[in-house]
Amino acid sequence: MFGLFSRKKEPSYNFSTIGTDMHSHILPGIDAGAKNIADSLLLAKRFKELGYKKLVATPHVMADYFRNTPDIIHNALCKLREGLLQNNIDLDVDAAAEYYLDETFENKIAKKEVLTFGPNYLLFELSFINPPHNLYEVIAKMQDAGYQPVLAHPERYPYFQNSIESYQQIRETGCFLQLNTIALTGYYGKGAKQTAEELIDNYCIDFLGSDMHHLRHADALKESLHLDRVQQILAQPQLKNLVL
Repeated sequence: MFGLFSRKKEPSYNFSTIGTDMHSHILPGIDAGAKNIADSLLLAKRFKELGYKKLVATPHVMADYFRNTPDIIHNALCKLREGLLQNNIDLDVDAAAEYYLDETFENKIAKKEVLTFGPNYLLFELSFINPPHNLYEVIAKMQDAGYQPVLAHPERYPYFQNSIESYQQIRETGCFLQLNTIALTGYYGKGAKQTAEELIDNYCIDFLGSDMHHLRHADALKESLHLDRVQQILAQPQLKNLVL
C-alpha cells in the first residue's frame, strides 16, 4: 500500500523539445556501447520512449582501443537502420564519431578522414586523467580544416572542474561544449554534477547528449527529467540540438 504513495510520478515532459540526441554509442559491436543488434534495438526503443526522433551515433575512435574507420562505422549504421526497419521502430539515425585527442587525431583532421554531424560539427573528447597540452592548438587545426569542434562531456574532466573560466576560455575559441545530461543526476559523481549545474547557470552548454552506452544510462536519462536544471537547459536559446 505504501509503495503506491512512494512511487515517483512520470515526468511531465521529455526530450521531444530538442528532438535529436547527438552523442550515443548505439551502433552494434564496434565500441563500448551496444554489443549487438539486439542491444541496439533495446536502446532505440528507450530513446523513442524519452521523446527523441533522431539520433547521431558517435562510436569511439581511439588509437589504442577502438580503431573504427568511416567504413566500419557506416557498415554498423546500415545494420542498425535495417534492424530498425524490420522491427518497425520509427527513429532516424545518422552516424559520426567521438574522436579521442590522441596522436592520430591530428593526422585524421589533416587528411579529412573524420566523420561529422550537422554543419561540420566534429565531436572529440579528452583524457579523464591528464589535461591536454595542445588543446587550443588542436581546436585551431580543426577550425582551419573547416570543422566546428564540439568538446564532449566537459563536466567530466576533473582538471577543469571548479574553474568556470576554463570552460569560458574554451568556448571563446569557437569550440562548442556538449553536456552529458545524466551528469545532472550525479551519475558521474558530485564534482561532475556541480560542474554541470554551473555550466548551465552560465549558459555555457551548446549541445545536450545522452552518451548512451547501455540501459543504465537510459534509466538515468529518464530520471534526469525530474530535475529543474534539465528543464532549465532545454529552454536555453543557445542549445543547438534542434537544428540538427
